[in-house]
Amino acid sequence: MLQGRTVWIVIALMLLLDAYVFQVVRFLTSQSGPRTRLGVGIAYWVVALAVVFCISILPSITSNVLRSYLMAIILGLFLAKLLACLFFLADDFRRLIQWMVGKLFFHKTEGEAVAGEQVSRSAFVSWLGMAVGGTLFGTLVYGFRNKYNYHIRRVTLSYPNLPAGFEGFRFVQLSDIHSGSFNDMAAVEHGIDLILNERPDCILFTGDIVNNKAVEMEPYRHVFARLKAPMGVYSTLGNHDYGDYDWWPSAEAKQANLDRIKAIHGEMGWRLLMNEHVALRRGGDEIALIGIENWSAKARFPKYGRMDQAYPGAERYPFKILMSHDPSHWDAQVRPAYPDIDLTLSGHTHGMQFGIEIPGFKWSPVEYVYKEWAGLYEQGAQKLYVNRGFGFLGYPGRVGILPEITVFELQKSV
Repeated sequence: MLQGRTVWIVIALMLLLDAYVFQVVRFLTSQSGPRTRLGVGIAYWVVALAVVFCISILPSITSNVLRSYLMAIILGLFLAKLLACLFFLADDFRRLIQWMVGKLFFHKTEGEAVAGEQVSRSAFVSWLGMAVGGTLFGTLVYGFRNKYNYHIRRVTLSYPNLPAGFEGFRFVQLSDIHSGSFNDMAAVEHGIDLILNERPDCILFTGDIVNNKAVEMEPYRHVFARLKAPMGVYSTLGNHDYGDYDWWPSAEAKQANLDRIKAIHGEMGWRLLMNEHVALRRGGDEIALIGIENWSAKARFPKYGRMDQAYPGAERYPFKILMSHDPSHWDAQVRPAYPDIDLTLSGHTHGMQFGIEIPGFKWSPVEYVYKEWAGLYEQGAQKLYVNRGFGFLGYPGRVGILPEITVFELQKSV
């Protein structure tokens, strides 16, 4: 959250951006009447100053829901104006070059102007920038309605070493609940109904049950306690579960929060795996389910996970599933050091809650940070699946990357 000096830096940047954009607004309304120009100018600065006011009061807002919406709108406006400014700057640069060439070689050249109804190149580029920026902002606002638009993805995976007893084994992966962001109990209940309607053999949760504090889960504890499966519900911790992104009065208070989060898993009937493995039994056969604490290859995220504790003993099972919250763990440690782990399940990225997914193509800005960020990845005999997340964090919406419930079915290949 914005604090102290950072608030004033952000406000200064917003005002500078607003001053530049307003010059374009004045240019585009230059052919309008004086009353129209005055009205547009007043409206523009009323909105701009309202945004500045919202930025100044953000640190004092205690409601997570209100704060997340305000931050999303402020960030959306900032990005929209920034994107529009790329067009404006390109046109300013073009006109600067044209002016310089005119001064050097054609002394009477003064550049372009709007004459009659003819729209100049500068006006066209300016309107284009406004349209692109406005589209981005409108898209982000529209995305608010998608935050509970749960999408079931069905994934069938084949393995030659899958024990016969696990042919047709169906399980659900759930990840990144982030209960502190929820504000619609009925919508979350609907998501749980979708999972239960699948009647999976097993349910696996891959971390981030809260944003920061255990208390965030209390109103929804009874909702997620409804998740039951014949072979059990298993879970791991994600980076947000440790309270690393909040202020605590003491190390003891932070530890107490983590202990409470662990206890909540148990109270809901979930078996929390803390750097350990268990055997799943079906049809007279067994496979290993390994769960580790958060382990990330990214410097700003913690490495609490201990594969050296979780793995020993699992080597005797013919098939192994690993639950590890952060997908960067797969390339950094799992593949090179544990080549017999058949399937790794991760979450963490949320697909950035923003991107494009169409058949044969997917893109999100998060791909410039995470090589594996959504869906299925394969290297040799090993597979990684990155769940797009059940909940949301920061931006209270989804654009293109919908909240996900993954239904897996394992099959034995020849």
